[in-house]
Amino acid sequence: MNRRDTVIALLALGAAPLASFAQQQGKVWRIDYLDFGSRQSTVDAGRYGALIQGLRENGYVEGKNIVLEARFAEGDKDRAGGFAGELVRQNVDLILALGSGATRAAKQATATIPIVVISSPDPVSEGFAASLARPGGNITGMSNGTDDTAPKLVELLTIAIPKLHRFSLLTNPANGAHASLILRYRTAAEKIGKQVLPMSVGTPGEIESSFALLARERTDAMIILADAFLFQHRAQIAALALKHRLPSIYAFAGYAEVGGLMSYGADNNDNFRRAGIFVDKILKGAKPADMPFEQPTRYYFIINRKTADALGLKMPQSLLARADRVIE
Repeated sequence: MNRRDTVIALLALGAAPLASFAQQQGKVWRIDYLDFGSRQSTVDAGRYGALIQGLRENGYVEGKNIVLEARFAEGDKDRAGGFAGELVRQNVDLILALGSGATRAAKQATATIPIVVISSPDPVSEGFAASLARPGGNITGMSNGTDDTAPKLVELLTIAIPKLHRFSLLTNPANGAHASLILRYRTAAEKIGKQVLPMSVGTPGEIESSFALLARERTDAMIILADAFLFQHRAQIAALALKHRLPSIYAFAGYAEVGGLMSYGADNNDNFRRAGIFVDKILKGAKPADMPFEQPTRYYFIINRKTADALGLKMPQSLLARADRVIE
């Protein structure tokens, strides 16, 4: 994204819409983006820029035919609920939602306004869809596939750390998908004789204290579950993992890019770009109830060798050869 596009994306993040839409010819659609994480995190990761790009690719430009507002709950479910209520009162045409907390708040606020989920671990288990093929309500969108990748993350962690005995799971109690994900990780770990220690955090302070506890519990490594709030604090999490010498693996590339040891998952930024396709279809008359949830078709494996060196880990050559990208 060039500098001009970056500026436009940043301006779009201010909640106030641009003026003079009454002078525009044709329909001007009101779209709202509701994020359970933070404004800065979404911009820094390139996610909001990808969303703007995807909308433009499908013919939707702010100031021309859409009013686009963005709201960020900062990990606060009550704040997300308040935002969702505002959107219903403003009678927006469509809601884009990121994060379990944001999607749940939007779902509780309206059963009629279309909701496009940009990334969900398991839309069915969270109650957002009757099935992936036929959601059946006012919600559709994209899965991030993390419900299927638990065995792979455990496998990669055990290859990187052959003496691994027990690993922790960093989870968010506000994320409705995490209960089922914990079960998947337990199953994957039990098959190879490993122990799992779930650690629930909902505030930055709890993130800090959880690492001190994990050090006392002699955890060998950790896996961070996919979540908008946890992603918001990815730099803090990666730094604490390094400080406490805990090798870690994450569901999104953004963690490895800020110092996490490894990541394995779908290209979540591409979901933001593809959201424009869902927006276009719905605004042209398609019903979310009949639009299947998309699932990832490819997953990417990234290793941060700088972090491995700092941890004193010699990454196996076989693992390095499997990586789509190695950060030197």
